[in-house]
Amino acid sequence: MFSKILVANRGEIAVRIIRACKEMGIASVAVYSEADADAMHTALADESYCIGRAEPSDSYLNGERIISAALASGAQAIHPGYGFLSENRTFAALCRKYGIAFIGPSCDTMAMMGDKANVKRVMAENGLPVIPGTAALTDAAHAASEAERIGYPVMLKASLGGGGRGIRLVKSESELTSAFAAAKAEGAAAFGDSAVYMEKYIHPARHIEIQILADEFGNVVCLGERDCSIQRNNQKLIEESPSPVITPDKRADIFKLVSKAVGAIGYHGAGTLEFLYGGSSNGDNRSGNLYFMEMNVRLQVEHTVTESLTGIDLVKWQIRIASGIPLNFTQADVDLHGSSIECRICAKAPGKVDFLHIPGGPFVRFDTFLTAGTQITPYYDPLIGKLVIYSGSREESLRKIKSALCELVIDGVKNNIEEQLAIVESAEFAAGTYDLDYFKRHAAVVK
Repeated sequence: MFSKILVANRGEIAVRIIRACKEMGIASVAVYSEADADAMHTALADESYCIGRAEPSDSYLNGERIISAALASGAQAIHPGYGFLSENRTFAALCRKYGIAFIGPSCDTMAMMGDKANVKRVMAENGLPVIPGTAALTDAAHAASEAERIGYPVMLKASLGGGGRGIRLVKSESELTSAFAAAKAEGAAAFGDSAVYMEKYIHPARHIEIQILADEFGNVVCLGERDCSIQRNNQKLIEESPSPVITPDKRADIFKLVSKAVGAIGYHGAGTLEFLYGGSSNGDNRSGNLYFMEMNVRLQVEHTVTESLTGIDLVKWQIRIASGIPLNFTQADVDLHGSSIECRICAKAPGKVDFLHIPGGPFVRFDTFLTAGTQITPYYDPLIGKLVIYSGSREESLRKIKSALCELVIDGVKNNIEEQLAIVESAEFAAGTYDLDYFKRHAAVVK
């Protein structure tokens, strides 16, 4: 087991990882930008190192400075959290070069999984149903030919994309050329790679993802599914587990396929397989097929809703697996009873937190880096907290999340608490019939 870990991140996820280290008896090292000098994660860690100016490119995305901090502190491993360098194989290779363990997949695995068109091919070869699509497209003419074969509407996606960027919906041939150029340009700007592939547009659809843990001894366990269909501009806002539309039989079937596929590719660590659910002939988003889209080879923002449902600490298991410890439980040991809901709380503008009140009660959790006086800057992701609850039934969870949202107060920083409350109070969310088009139907209500 590692004795000291550097956390190469900031905000609530850095706080989350540092707390896990403390509970495991592991010393923690924080890195921070000049803008985060007084941040909570720097205060909680055993050691802290400034690595640059506020801009991410000069701090949290600067792999060499992070490595320097790890070497200076004597850290044996680096936990990247999510975002920033968490899926950067160059950084993972840099860690390996200096003899520092990267808490995540190997460079080779990231190279394989980073090309999302290639991942679909690999997963299909191992039994997972995939959305009809293509490999990387060579040019606009190639894209037009493939769209004609697949049939409009289609989705263009950056091969190394994520976070909703590099995606374009194309409904007809007249839209294809401009959409292809836009997707390539956005992919190049956001990920340093302009490669684009194409998928059939599945509609109506829900976004379902399955959390897995896999160790180096061939053990793979699925920790339930999350329904992440409440999204605006491809950005997730609310997640729940289990999904209100996945039946026990369908869950058992997909778990078997996922475990087989993950085992076949030799993946180690925490990972998330993302699916679209839908495409039924009658247009019902509560039926249809699960289609594999991609695999995220890192901790997800919404990992907390799975922890709340199962009682399994994903961060601790990431650390254990990276240090060579096998899973000590099987699929049969995973309890998926009850219901958990998570609301992402985001800042709408920079500002200073004047007053903070966090809701309490049994099975209520708020992961955040906020305190009274925290300054929200414009440099980073607007996520400022995740409100997560658990109850024995979905009906009770709905009441609990409403109550917790009503109690949560963040004064001084404009935020989306009221918006989240409007969503969970809507009849569509209560009935569990929502899908990826939720905001198209509720634009006038939820702003």
